[in-house]
Amino acid sequence: MYIFLFAVACGEDVKPSLRGVFGDEDSSSEVNLDLTDLQAGGEMIILTLYGPDSYFEFRGEDFGNQYKIANEYAKSIGVKSRVDVCRSVREMLEKLKEGDGDLIAYDLPVDSAEDEVIYCGNKTIKGFLDTLAVVERDPSIRTEGDVAWAVRKSSPDLARELKKWLDVHADKLLAMSQPKVKGGRDGRKYTAYVSDEYFPDIPSFGDYPGNGQYHEGASRGGRGYDNSSNNYSHKGKISYYDALFMRYSSVCGWDWHLLAAVAYNESSFNPNAVSPMGAMGLMQLMPSTARQFGVSNAFDPEQSVKASARYFANLMAHYAVVPNPDERINFALAAYNAGPGHVDDARRLAEKRGRDKNVWKGNVDEFVLYMSNPDYYNDPVVKYGYFRGGETYNYVNYIRKDWEKFRNQ
Repeated sequence: MYIFLFAVACGEDVKPSLRGVFGDEDSSSEVNLDLTDLQAGGEMIILTLYGPDSYFEFRGEDFGNQYKIANEYAKSIGVKSRVDVCRSVREMLEKLKEGDGDLIAYDLPVDSAEDEVIYCGNKTIKGFLDTLAVVERDPSIRTEGDVAWAVRKSSPDLARELKKWLDVHADKLLAMSQPKVKGGRDGRKYTAYVSDEYFPDIPSFGDYPGNGQYHEGASRGGRGYDNSSNNYSHKGKISYYDALFMRYSSVCGWDWHLLAAVAYNESSFNPNAVSPMGAMGLMQLMPSTARQFGVSNAFDPEQSVKASARYFANLMAHYAVVPNPDERINFALAAYNAGPGHVDDARRLAEKRGRDKNVWKGNVDEFVLYMSNPDYYNDPVVKYGYFRGGETYNYVNYIRKDWEKFRNQ
């Protein structure tokens, strides 16, 4: 299921908001909402900007190191979190002042708005980002000068508790911002955002045949798993799961070899694979997609193939406006990898710059490559912000090549 960024906070029982009760008569005055008000309302709104370390959406799930930490803080004070992605620092500051947000979880330069906010975690946030830059080998994450998060000046209790929480957890922030770690029976550790939170009834990965294998290549071309060790490719024309691809390919109207090519690129035919982003199983379903299609066990190959075929059918319908059926497949593949919102953003950018939004190669795919560049993901026509478009570009190309190879095998 593809979840839009402006969806309401997760959970069904959200208490009535206190927003709108304060400051209605004078919109220029700062709203008075402090810690106890947020706890009474049951919600904290996180303000941020798109970026690889701040916030981004991937296949219907929320990611971003600073977002993950802010979400953990919300849990610690007993409230749900909701994300509001802004277009600029000024917009974040205005929304904070007006009560349309409670916490700026983004590396604000200290003193840029000292008359408007209370800064929180000055040294802690900078230290975290500098460490993250080293761990991820990305010098662009490293900050220049002092940076911090911020709350309203009228929220001193929230500021005090947040500062205390950041100080206490300073050495744990990196772990909080990373995927969960689950253990298998063999003693190895596998990384994922899954199991307990999304499927509490599913046992640990170690309870499945072959264990839940951490799969670096999953959703990145499928080249990270040694297929020669599992004999899957020796029990059918393409794989052990050919009968499943044949059975469910009609759901989306595809040649079964194409579903096989997707499985190969997603998991290398490993039904227990788990990607660094939390995708699971043979077809690497994200938790939200698995929930939408009634999957009770994401590591069951048949449930995985059936759900992915149904999802591809939805994506083909989503791109029914694309007149060429073969092009429609390209867009469905790209959307399966990145989510349709990001692909639609690239189509809008292509159209804005005079390219054909209904043609993938040499048109939309070029703008997919630009989607990790702030000059492009901050364009007004872009609704879903940053994503690593290079992976999606390669994903479509890999699958098309493998599809041709499998058809001729």
